[in-house]
Amino acid sequence: MLSAFINEETMTLNTQTKRTTRSASLLLAIFAALFYRPVPTQALGAVVRIPTLAEFSKTVQNGNAKVLRGVYVHNVFALPIVQQPSGSPAFVSTNDGETTQFGMPAQYGNIGLLAHNHLSGKFFSNLAAGQQVRLIYGDGTIETFVITDVLRYQALQPTSPYSSFRNIDNNDEILSADQMFRRVYLGDRHLTFQTCIDAYGNSSWGRLFVIAAPKSESISITLPQLAKFH
Repeated sequence: MLSAFINEETMTLNTQTKRTTRSASLLLAIFAALFYRPVPTQALGAVVRIPTLAEFSKTVQNGNAKVLRGVYVHNVFALPIVQQPSGSPAFVSTNDGETTQFGMPAQYGNIGLLAHNHLSGKFFSNLAAGQQVRLIYGDGTIETFVITDVLRYQALQPTSPYSSFRNIDNNDEILSADQMFRRVYLGDRHLTFQTCIDAYGNSSWGRLFVIAAPKSESISITLPQLAKFH
């Protein structure tokens, strides 16, 4: 379960780490957007049409510039983003077709997007280095990131909130849950997708982290402007 890892990070971040990250200068958000044509994709045994970026932006906008409302990757997915309820850092949406913003990384200027691997998280394994990720805010502003790392870890105690993690691609790297959180959610501004890895009959066998860094252009697609993106 995602909650096992998330709960551990809530408990184990120490005061020194919080003090250090609060005092660090946070990077400014860097925005960009491009228009893509719709393409069909396979999901849950049926072919579905991924909307264009402009079409998707229209469906998620609510006028609130401070809230993330959607994430878009060309030819992969267009997913609405829901927020964790206040005081519920382990909440992950159980609705297929949406992802959840992890509240804790936002305290350090970063973005975490969570989804269960049998729901929207199944798309995260289709992400690869070099792909561009668009984040849509409620006012139509779009922030673009480029995927830089795809990290896969085995949870050495899959059902324990205190599990350590072994790097699948480098067996010599073993991280505690606290070190894992620092590795994927702290540091310079970035976006992290997180889901579980299902293996050997265990849906929580491992963790997949896809990390993306921001790009350096900006644009806003607001509702009156959508006609320009046909």
